[in-house]
Amino acid sequence: MAKKLIGSLKLQVPAGKANPSPPVGPALGQRGINIMEFCKAFNAKTQDMEPGAPCPTVITYYQDKSFTMEIKTPPASYYLKKAAKLQGGSKTPGRATAGSVTAKQVREIAEAKMKDLNANSVEQAMKIIMGSARSMGIEVK
Repeated sequence: MAKKLIGSLKLQVPAGKANPSPPVGPALGQRGINIMEFCKAFNAKTQDMEPGAPCPTVITYYQDKSFTMEIKTPPASYYLKKAAKLQGGSKTPGRATAGSVTAKQVREIAEAKMKDLNANSVEQAMKIIMGSARSMGIEVK
């Protein structure tokens, strides 16, 4: 018989740095999910990623207190800020540019994010990433 689904939860946790402190602990604890089991499993799955990269995670939990997790790639803004060597985006996007990235860097970001983007080809994924760059005030050269 299939497990009875109770619900799902979305968290953004730094890769390899899940610990029971807030915001992870309270969010999982109030839903009856074993916090230490989640932290160990998450850190094991993200050990090959760059430490500290924000990982959007969808946790589906069941009535028998078990759970499954789907770890997605870090957001495009994280990759764009890293490629442009920025702390944050422009304060006035569209008017002032905060930095710039090359088309080659945009292609690399699009290829890395391909499985999480709603695109059929790398060229379409590049357009999505360029739109994110534009909204952050990052120029694509």
